[in-house]
Amino acid sequence: MTYCVAMRLRAGLLFASDSRTNAGVDHIATFRKMNVFEQPGERLVTLLNAGNLATTQSVVSLLRQRAVGQGAHLMNLTSMYDVAELVGKTLKEVVARDSDGPGQLNQGVDFGANFIVGGQIRGEAPRIFHVYPQGNFIEATEDTPYLQIGESKYGKPIIDRVIDFDSSLAEATKCALISFDSTIRSNLSVGLPIDMLLYKTDSFAPAQPHRITKEDPYFMKVSQGWGGGLKRVFEQLPDEDWFA
Repeated sequence: MTYCVAMRLRAGLLFASDSRTNAGVDHIATFRKMNVFEQPGERLVTLLNAGNLATTQSVVSLLRQRAVGQGAHLMNLTSMYDVAELVGKTLKEVVARDSDGPGQLNQGVDFGANFIVGGQIRGEAPRIFHVYPQGNFIEATEDTPYLQIGESKYGKPIIDRVIDFDSSLAEATKCALISFDSTIRSNLSVGLPIDMLLYKTDSFAPAQPHRITKEDPYFMKVSQGWGGGLKRVFEQLPDEDWFA
């Protein structure tokens, strides 16, 4: 399992993903789950992935391989909708290929994966999509300006309470880190380091992902401040009076 979140705000985009993957409690490893395709000045396309690691790696490898060939690919499509559609088709292709084998080889194996696909192509606004294992997808809106994949339930409440379309990228960063901190504390299958990428609307600047480790001073400050603040607010709440 993993946890990834992306936010589409008026100010820009935020992408964040953890890096833990596991096949049981005795087989835990670190893999980057953020991939960036870019042409500075013209486009930024970012992929976050959760699910079967072999599937997600194959999808990303095929997209990179085909991005230098003929035909439609991530570096020449003219809209983020078309990019999401291409990722969905490639995901379906990989799942069909890998699951089409003798029953004894794939019995009980879940080849599915989910992707968040987002970015901006010159000529349109920034957009983010959630691509499902079946290849179809949904898009974030101003009413719901974020998408999550993976182990999302622990980090969702803080985003619902804090983030809206007019939130700043600084607020989004702080909220995303609290969301990850809450998830990491409650689920062993999600862990540091966290990869985060911030993008300002219409900047088309070179991507500069930031890796956040357990020694990161800002993450430590946010984690400790949030935990301490929750305890203080809890202690200030009135006690019930119906069992006096």
